[in-house]
Amino acid sequence: MNGRVERLRGEFEPLQVASFLVSNPVNVRYLTGFESSNAFVLVEHKRVLLLTDGRYIEAARGLEGVEAVLVDREFGPGVVAALSQLAAGPVAFEADHLTAARHTVLAAAGLELVGTVAVVLGLRAVKEPAELEEIRRAARILNDVYERLAAESLVGRTEKEVAWWFERALHEGGADALAFDVSVASGPNAAYPHHHTGARKIGVGETVVVDAGAKVDGYCSDCTRTFATGPLPGDLRRAYAACRSAQEASLAAVRAGADARGLDEIARRELEESGFDVLHGLGHGVGLEVHELPVMRPTASGSVERANVVTVEPGVYLDGQGGVRIEDLVIVTANGAEVLTPFTKELLTLD
Repeated sequence: MNGRVERLRGEFEPLQVASFLVSNPVNVRYLTGFESSNAFVLVEHKRVLLLTDGRYIEAARGLEGVEAVLVDREFGPGVVAALSQLAAGPVAFEADHLTAARHTVLAAAGLELVGTVAVVLGLRAVKEPAELEEIRRAARILNDVYERLAAESLVGRTEKEVAWWFERALHEGGADALAFDVSVASGPNAAYPHHHTGARKIGVGETVVVDAGAKVDGYCSDCTRTFATGPLPGDLRRAYAACRSAQEASLAAVRAGADARGLDEIARRELEESGFDVLHGLGHGVGLEVHELPVMRPTASGSVERANVVTVEPGVYLDGQGGVRIEDLVIVTANGAEVLTPFTKELLTLD
């Protein structure tokens, strides 16, 4: 954990701050290994303070390299009072997480505050070897369940029934939890990129988009495959072929140093030239959360880096007919992408 803290301290000079208040619980875990519903970390040049209330203080005191500070459960008399005595200013804070109300209370206490956005999230984007292994484990579990699904019948089952089957299979395969709710979108519902799985019965001759993720020791996986339930209408057949071609073309371009916006453009251009609209970006980072940095979309900046973990997931959505999305989870390497979800991208028919 010390390496992570040192990398955060490396941001102090560019930010012109003397300390950094971390309030996002995922970032608290990343820096200290501590999980709690009420914990704040103050990183200074020489020490790391973890502020929490009596419910968690004993666990906090067991952490190495961290000085646990008991505070009141309420933010005002608790964290604010402690920071006004302990924090060296200026103090950076997570403006993309800390509420405006809490910022007002901190400022009223006389603290000199500097807002930051995605600083720790940026550190999290480059994974350490141990993190990569946890993500590989989560991906193996997920991939194995897709292999099991390929032997199932879908027609006549509801979306919810298939999602529940998939969830049970993930737990049976060793997942600690779901990375997110399993999404099953069938027929016209598959035309919605973020369909909420419902009671619709799956019919014959339509696409079924299954999006799922497993979590192992806090780390997520994410993969989507699209299945057919019989012969598809021509537009959906064309959509599948175009989506697969775009996914494979963009995936082949993934490597350390590749422009994030350029990767999105590869898939976007191929889909548009095939006559399809593009409703979302190519992909996003995955780690302790299922949506992290980097992102690959038209507004992205910068390049993907070695040891980033990203999704590559173009989609085609035809209103009233159905949709297609093909998503792999990959580790960015110097020479390409290590694909963690090798389940087939051939169009399987599960009738």
